[in-house]
Amino acid sequence: MRVYLPSTLPALRRLLETGQVGDPPLPAFAVTGALREWYAEGDDEELEYAALQLAARASLRLLDVDPDAPPRRVVVVAEVPDAAVVPAPAVDRGAVHVGDPVAMRLVRSLHVDDPAAEEDVRVAVESVVAAELGSEDAAFAVEQAEGHELQWYASQELGPLLELS
Repeated sequence: MRVYLPSTLPALRRLLETGQVGDPPLPAFAVTGALREWYAEGDDEELEYAALQLAARASLRLLDVDPDAPPRRVVVVAEVPDAAVVPAPAVDRGAVHVGDPVAMRLVRSLHVDDPAAEEDVRVAVESVVAAELGSEDAAFAVEQAEGHELQWYASQELGPLLELS
């Protein structure tokens, strides 16, 4: 199953050093039955994009708890065994937990904000909680960051990506 793991640039450095994405259970997003039901009109590509966007928003929360991390959203895309994935509908319709380690060999791609998005992401990090609690101004700030498309990198580009960051 393809999963979208929210992350940060410091976590990508640890991935490069250790060869593993964090310690399980890992919060992630995927095309779950609940997401498919909610997004009934979407094709597979649109559903995958929705899961990616959910992970990108969750990356804002990770940046909120790591103020030293560069303000750039990061999503790691991996193919993991179906048996390793447990839906977490109490979190979100697309949320899952990955119970097995996610080794670098399972990583298919990385999605990272361009440095030009940093100011909008910084404001979104400061606003994400208020946005989730219903503040329209805060939601606008988060949407500004979400207006930046994440840049796609092959897993083999991790080292060069980090050299540029």
